[in-house]
Amino acid sequence: MPMPERCSRFAEYRDKVLELFASKGFGQVGMRELATCLGLSPGSLYHHYPSKQHLLLDLIEEFYEELLSTLGRIDQKASAKRDKLPNLIRAHLNLHREMPWHFRLAERDSGCLNEEQQARVRLLREQYERKLLKMLGVPSRLGEQGLMATGHAIANLLNSAPGWLAAHPLEDVQRDELLENLVSGAVERLLRPSCAPRAVA
Repeated sequence: MPMPERCSRFAEYRDKVLELFASKGFGQVGMRELATCLGLSPGSLYHHYPSKQHLLLDLIEEFYEELLSTLGRIDQKASAKRDKLPNLIRAHLNLHREMPWHFRLAERDSGCLNEEQQARVRLLREQYERKLLKMLGVPSRLGEQGLMATGHAIANLLNSAPGWLAAHPLEDVQRDELLENLVSGAVERLLRPSCAPRAVA
């Protein structure tokens, strides 16, 4: 089923909807509450979005589109392979600051979508993970399963790292430097031939 056109009012109040889903949990938010948040009647909201899953999918798709766009910009700017990992880490840290609710929804609430919607999200995530592998020059000798596992592991490191030090009151520069060192060390070790996941025969 084609995605309904984005409701202009939803676009205007997107951050409020994001915060509502992320803070209360997707399952705890009803369409009536969403309509109130957007200043619409429930019937009017249903005209634009048949269900709140469609709203969630819109937000998660927006998240992956931004990730892919970010990778594209880094790939164009960083010519040397050694520059790409530090740039990727910094870009993910910056994106996490700019889109914290998106990260939370994508990681926590994707399972609330229906099967067709989850398949769309998986496709976007796989596209993102394959782009990461290509940018980092992961050797293809790992085989398809090994490559996918490596891409998934790297994506999880990049996307979860900003939350590791959330409880520690560090200056931004200090926190970013620590996270960059931790993530780059982990990814570089993961990419070593002896440490990379073995391909399934």
